[in-house]
Amino acid sequence: QLVESGGGLVQPGGSLRLSCAASDFNWAGYTIGWFRQAPGKERAGVSCITEDGVTTNYGDSVAGRFSISRDNAKKTVILQMNNLRPEDTAVYYCVAAFMRDVQTMCGQVLADIWGQGTQVTVSS
Repeated sequence: QLVESGGGLVQPGGSLRLSCAASDFNWAGYTIGWFRQAPGKERAGVSCITEDGVTTNYGDSVAGRFSISRDNAKKTVILQMNNLRPEDTAVYYCVAAFMRDVQTMCGQVLADIWGQGTQVTVSS
């Protein structure tokens, strides 16, 4: 099970920090990522990170503004979101894919396990 936290309402230009915690879940071997879905739009990959935390992938619209990291000892993944824009408004999902490369996982929005999602709203 993956549980997200940290969503909310923020003004344009602001920051939010999303957290994802795993429970009852064998973390080993899983690539972890964040997908999002805005109203009326398809789900999109935001950022993904390999099991060892070395390789990451970012969607074009968030590169340079968002940063992903993971702590395998605590089974948590963090998505730091800076300089938020109204178009970042969406439900954000923490996801996991077994032995999946980050480009395929994020690019094709492929995951084996999904969290329940957390709402991020960027508005003045």
